[in-house]
Amino acid sequence: MYALAASAAGVGMLALAQPAEAKIVYTKAHTVIDAEHPILDIDLNHDGIVDFRLAIGAHSSHDLLWAYGFASGNQVWTSRTRSWAAAFPAGVRIGPSSGSDKPPKGGDLMEAISCNHSICHSTGNWLDVKNRYLGLAFVINGKTHYGWARLSSDIVNRSVRAVLTGYAYETIPGKAIITGRTKGRNIITVQPATLGHLAAGASAIPVRRSGE
Repeated sequence: MYALAASAAGVGMLALAQPAEAKIVYTKAHTVIDAEHPILDIDLNHDGIVDFRLAIGAHSSHDLLWAYGFASGNQVWTSRTRSWAAAFPAGVRIGPSSGSDKPPKGGDLMEAISCNHSICHSTGNWLDVKNRYLGLAFVINGKTHYGWARLSSDIVNRSVRAVLTGYAYETIPGKAIITGRTKGRNIITVQPATLGHLAAGASAIPVRRSGE
């Protein structure tokens, strides 16, 4: 166990120490955010500072899934059509003047659901999606870097659940990153220090989006 932990830490330090060789640092993950584990902090560049937080919270009769920049200046992209965190597919450019989205904001709702006895109503971009990407902008030593976090989501026991399956960032400040890119000579893969908990006991329930 010590060797595995030391190895993970060593790879993380290697990624930080060699930006010229590894321009993109990708971290594998499988961590669940749900009612039992409602907060997940993401340290994109493994420097011990939380960059973004994913959280589930209740407001009135709704379950809310949030994503927001935890440190000052860190931001999440929103979609063009609504003021919700964008759920990008793979292959989207995240960076300055990307043109495919609104400018990032400090914190954004990802999904809101409310359930009665027979059906759930949903608003947002993140319900029942698989391998979609948050666009991220964060600050290292006063300079903006770009990254992404890959998530899937569903409803379990009348509550929203999301699973973080990986995240990456560009080590060169101001340079755009492409969502989903995890292979290439300029990409280094980092194993997470700990594994997330697998959620169990999923129960299917009809879901209706707002306006349907």
